[in-house]
Amino acid sequence: MRKGAVLSILFVVVLVAVAVIAGAQQPTKVPRIGYLTGSSDSAIAYRTEALRQGLSDLGYVEGKNIVIEWRYADGKPDRLPSLAAELVRLKVDVIVTSGPTPTRPAKGATSTIPIVMTFDDDPVDNGFVASLARPGGNITGLSTLSPEISGKQLELLKEIVPRLSRVAVFGTSTRRVSAQAFGETELAARALGVKLQYLDVVSPKDIETAFRAAGKGRADAVLMLVAGFVANSQRKEIAKLAVKNRLPAIYTRAEYVEAGGGYVLRREYY
Repeated sequence: MRKGAVLSILFVVVLVAVAVIAGAQQPTKVPRIGYLTGSSDSAIAYRTEALRQGLSDLGYVEGKNIVIEWRYADGKPDRLPSLAAELVRLKVDVIVTSGPTPTRPAKGATSTIPIVMTFDDDPVDNGFVASLARPGGNITGLSTLSPEISGKQLELLKEIVPRLSRVAVFGTSTRRVSAQAFGETELAARALGVKLQYLDVVSPKDIETAFRAAGKGRADAVLMLVAGFVANSQRKEIAKLAVKNRLPAIYTRAEYVEAGGGYVLRREYY
């Protein structure tokens, strides 16, 4: 995802958050936003800067007329429940989550404080909202569910690597969106005459094993459909191993490329 797209996402989040705060609080009270993420400050610095800029564009300056309580789990998801509970104790007006991994503990911590997801690949399946049309409850935000894009990824990979005949597909069997994306990939593979090797990546320890399996399977390239915490926290390791194994790789998020990876199909969010 390119930085401009991230800025657009966070700008929408800001609009929702500020509207909730303005409607719920007296004018004399300084609004307080809680920001919850499983990543570190440095890993998502451009996103947090985008949030500050979006608030500034709306007339809200951190430390002046708005307070932001930043909570980072630093790559340790087991810390998220306590961080979410801390934000609830602070009585923030709204909680902004950086993805599905922090949204779940935020949901568990409160049913009354509004929660705004910056993105979620499948918020209905994750149990965060009743439906996309009528979310219900106290959670809203953006959905990035688009499994059909994986077929286009394979087509682009074929253009990039004309000799392409075997592709290792890294997916996450515990996430429905990964299975849906793999189904779309299979359709494209049949049309392109490409053989797929599905490799399950559920936890960080599976990454190196998957790359070894891709090598043994004589894969010509890697298609990354890994979802959830692993995708967010291990992108540098994934990019490094792709280069080490001399495997062209294609991803749906620009952060992999910025971390030293190969090719990327950028998504646009509106």
